[in-house]
Amino acid sequence: MGFFFFCIRLFLVAMSTLSKYFSSNWLFTEVDNSPLVLFRVFFGFLCAAEAFGAIITGWVRRVMVEPEFTFSFIGLEWLQPLPGNGMYYYFAVMGTMGILIMLGLYYRFAATAYFLMWTSVYLMQKSAYNNHYYLLVLLTLVMAILPAHRRFSLDVKFGREIRKDTCPRICQKFFVFQVGLVYLFASINKIYPDWLNAIPIHIWFTAKRDYWLIGPLLNQNWFQYVISYGGIFYDGLIIVFLLNRRTRFLALILTLIFNLFNSAVFHIGIFPYMMIAFLVFFYPPEEISKLFFRKRIPAKEQVFKGKLAVKRFWYYAFFTYVFIQIALPLRHWLFHGDVHWSEEGHRMAWQMMLRTKSGSGKFIVKNNDNQQIENVYPRRVLPRKQANKVLTQADFMWQYARRLEAQYKEKGWTNISVYPDIYTKLNGGTRTRMIEKDVDLLTVEWDRFKKSDWITPFPLPREDTR
Repeated sequence: MGFFFFCIRLFLVAMSTLSKYFSSNWLFTEVDNSPLVLFRVFFGFLCAAEAFGAIITGWVRRVMVEPEFTFSFIGLEWLQPLPGNGMYYYFAVMGTMGILIMLGLYYRFAATAYFLMWTSVYLMQKSAYNNHYYLLVLLTLVMAILPAHRRFSLDVKFGREIRKDTCPRICQKFFVFQVGLVYLFASINKIYPDWLNAIPIHIWFTAKRDYWLIGPLLNQNWFQYVISYGGIFYDGLIIVFLLNRRTRFLALILTLIFNLFNSAVFHIGIFPYMMIAFLVFFYPPEEISKLFFRKRIPAKEQVFKGKLAVKRFWYYAFFTYVFIQIALPLRHWLFHGDVHWSEEGHRMAWQMMLRTKSGSGKFIVKNNDNQQIENVYPRRVLPRKQANKVLTQADFMWQYARRLEAQYKEKGWTNISVYPDIYTKLNGGTRTRMIEKDVDLLTVEWDRFKKSDWITPFPLPREDTR
């Protein structure tokens, strides 16, 4: 808790310092908009690839179509996939919106539509949670607001928008902040015992030892430590290297190697390529313009001429966003537990590929009127992804208990209790109960702002499972 309040105080001091930029108009100085425009093209292509790729690879079928239901975020259980083939059409529409974003055609509509549709997908299922899904929610929201279509777009070509070669500096510095935050928390979150002992990397790489060409290397103990510690230093220092002109080329090479390696080994969709696309914001806008658009916009800078009230609104909107994005990854410190075990505060916190969990067991459903008992084995009745989550994450267990209650009420049971008899392993360690067997999950509440006492603490000391 002390660390949490220290971070809050540090943030407030930083805000006080940054407020000087407001009075000096630094964030609102008009600069060449080439990086923003180029990023729009990359971003739209990746949005389209994400949507169409989800159909082609079978992700929509496995996650949205075949399951009887999805595990939505708690409180949004009503948000479920469209019936039949509806989700195929849904993702096809999203892919089309991505193409429109890339082309800059009906840009505002397309970006807003993609944001609303993708956010719905993000909230309606947690079984296939990925950090880049959350990042895409944030980026689509911001891109729908920013004037990324005022140049090199069909909206300009067809006269729907007036061409403009500049934008306020804040439109581009936002992305430096966003990618910097992702990398910073990715580095900080890796500093915990299992990662420092390369245990998660060992588990993942051992399973990939048959990979063509690099399989034997992945199985080497020394290489697993290089990747573990290299990840900490890369995530922690890459933004500093990118911001420094003298080290920028080295940072470019490292970024390409790091993200392409992650893509090849971990198959994490568009996320590595999105991180590569962010590079355009670390080069002088004039260089981007000359390199990609064959035109160098004059370096003369002008102060944004909008009303003071408008400027003040966007200033405070930006720093409110900054505060929220810093507070969310730190919130797990409020729970006094191991975030990798309980998962409380795990999502929306850039806890990226830091642990692996497995589980086994059953739910005991009891009819309290006649003492009748039935055992439900998740692996027998749920799709693989859903079963894995139900056996390893407390919020899934809590939600599934309520799903079982509804199912058994349809059978005529009225006074029901649901007890978990489940053992979970974190990073290949000891099989441990996450919830005690005598806890009736239907009698406990899920609290978003404090630790749930019915979740057991992770047993210490940790075992080295290498």
